[in-house]
Amino acid sequence: MYEFNIQNMTCGHCAGTVEKAIKAADPTAQAKVDLPTRTAKVETALDPATIAAALESAGYPNTFTSL
Repeated sequence: MYEFNIQNMTCGHCAGTVEKAIKAADPTAQAKVDLPTRTAKVETALDPATIAAALESAGYPNTFTSL
């Protein structure tokens, strides 16, 4: 599992866009997006850099760590 700290996520619409970007990169990913902390916890078989790139492409700069 990885935790992504997501910049520019300021509203519910943003959180939905973040979740869609994660699911577009990995349809089988389990994602929990938390707007107040601007984080997303993601369980994925993909390299986390792939998810990070998808978020970046959607307009959300981010950093990630392993949990």
